[in-house]
Amino acid sequence: MSKTNDKFEKKRLRSSNITVIISISLVLFLLGIFGLIVINAQSYAEHLKRELKIEAYFKSVEDPKLKSKELDLQKSYIDSLKLKYSFVESTKYISKEEAAKIAKKDLGTDGSDFFEESIFPASVEITLNPSAIKSVEQIDSINKVLSKNTIIDEVKSDKEAMVTIYQSINKITFWIMIFAAIFLVIVVILINNSIRLKIYAKRFSIKTMQLVGARRRFIIKPFIIEGAILGFFAALISIIGLGLLWYLLATKVGLVLWNPSYTLLIIVLITIGVIIAIFSTLFAAWRYLRLKTDQLY
Repeated sequence: MSKTNDKFEKKRLRSSNITVIISISLVLFLLGIFGLIVINAQSYAEHLKRELKIEAYFKSVEDPKLKSKELDLQKSYIDSLKLKYSFVESTKYISKEEAAKIAKKDLGTDGSDFFEESIFPASVEITLNPSAIKSVEQIDSINKVLSKNTIIDEVKSDKEAMVTIYQSINKITFWIMIFAAIFLVIVVILINNSIRLKIYAKRFSIKTMQLVGARRRFIIKPFIIEGAILGFFAALISIIGLGLLWYLLATKVGLVLWNPSYTLLIIVLITIGVIIAIFSTLFAAWRYLRLKTDQLY
């Protein structure tokens, strides 16, 4: 009879552990999907910011003595941009000849149809560093900084497009943070409930150990360790599921398979799974230790 009860108890315990792992992994899986959305939305926002470029046009050198050094001066200025300014991610030099070809493509003329010489000046196209640009107001400051150099004639940027994109990104980021906070609270509640149900099934064992003189720390410790292990395995299952889902989606749609931010997402999922499981176990076990025996029923 005793062996039968032990087998039943072990089977029920195993079933309870599997249920907790599945429920926590499903919750973390949903949280991971939300994390993927946030990361890829951020990546797309950075991509949009990189598409907004600033173009600085060089002055034409009139002095015959400096004419031969014109290209060297322009290249020297371009090389100094990334060294001096953190907002510069990359630069592209556009010569007068290249500018004429671009104009011919865009306008259907290279200027030689109307003028003896090309009217299109050499320029440098500057791609901004998304992490260094937080607002449109910084663009105006950058334009002023670039205009101060004596070899720069004019600085142009599509400010209207920049304002629209930055405002949209700020709104999207704000609502994403709101939903992330709400979703995290829901995750904590769901994981906490799963752990509490598991501890509830062992409430009589907890009380029995307390009645025979076991210290509270001694009683709670194995439950905390078990909770941490369950949380860890649940996080691993959710990460594997997310990996498979993302692989199928990325290969089908043509998205990038790996983003450095995914490492942080993996760490966050494991941390949340383990920490919430530990604290939920601690609070649930402590609650039953404080109850009287007749309150357990």
